[in-house]
Amino acid sequence: MAKPKNPIAAVTTWITPLAISHPADLPTQVATRLGCSARRARATLAQLEALGWLKRSGSERKPQWSPGPLRQVVQRYTLAGLEEDLPWRRDFAPCFELAPNVARLAQHAFMELVNNAVDHSGGTTLAVSMRQTALHLHLLVSDDGIGLFERVNGAHAISDPALAMFELAKGRLTSQPERHAGRGLFFVARAADVFDLHANRSAYQHRAFEGRGWMRTRAAADRGTTVFVGIALDTERTLDSVMRSASSEGEGYAMDRARVPLRLLISQGVALDSRAQARRVAARLAEFRRAELDFDGVAEIGHSFADELFRVLPTTHPQLSLVPVNTTTPVAQMIEMVRAA
Repeated sequence: MAKPKNPIAAVTTWITPLAISHPADLPTQVATRLGCSARRARATLAQLEALGWLKRSGSERKPQWSPGPLRQVVQRYTLAGLEEDLPWRRDFAPCFELAPNVARLAQHAFMELVNNAVDHSGGTTLAVSMRQTALHLHLLVSDDGIGLFERVNGAHAISDPALAMFELAKGRLTSQPERHAGRGLFFVARAADVFDLHANRSAYQHRAFEGRGWMRTRAAADRGTTVFVGIALDTERTLDSVMRSASSEGEGYAMDRARVPLRLLISQGVALDSRAQARRVAARLAEFRRAELDFDGVAEIGHSFADELFRVLPTTHPQLSLVPVNTTTPVAQMIEMVRAA
């Protein structure tokens, strides 16, 4: 016989906002919500307090309840007509205690992801969960639309999710150029310590704390788009520094520096060897002043790939600065050879 689900886990999805709205009569509210006795409700609250989900103050007879260090809000919305600022202002922001810079990062990620679902997903419903642990803030946004990579394919004829993610990682890619500049998802990923993107049976992850670019990971969503954002509560990162991070000078807000994760173009049995692959790397780089070509995870490259990218491309786009980073010795030597030619 299957074990029953932990009732406390279910209660944590709604206890935070309930404690805020009913600090004096929380036991009664919980008893009504769970359909249990007052005694059982008080025992549940005591357990939540011991686990860090609630704090109790006041007298023994008339306690006042408030959220503890652990907090969570889970909501579902209809996408039609949804305005992304209202859920944040009404349902989420009042329920969390965050350092000002973390709150600003969280608000930006929340609104960008909700707006993406409204404008791009083609779905009908949206599920949003935000959870505060002792060390991190976790945001999960999931829609039931056509999926991000299918949307990119429809707008740019890129059927391979890896190539779509490759272009998204460069930045300035959007399916609605008349309304968006291709900055939203790009900067949300940079605002996060951990960023996971799941869509169309493909998934990619970006971990800022590892100093590495995008990597493939195991897909967990079979429909729509699901995005997970993790932010360390003690991060010193600010939204302003994130918004300046794509500037070639690092001072303004111009998005003229691209970081190109070349590991997305390789897989088992597929190395970076051809001019066609190099032209995929070069696509849209003319929109930037500086392109940092990240060779993390790339052990070697072929002569044709290197020649097309580091000798031919500069002759047609002399204003573009190509900067290889994280190169192995063979990769660096191949680049040096074709540049010298």
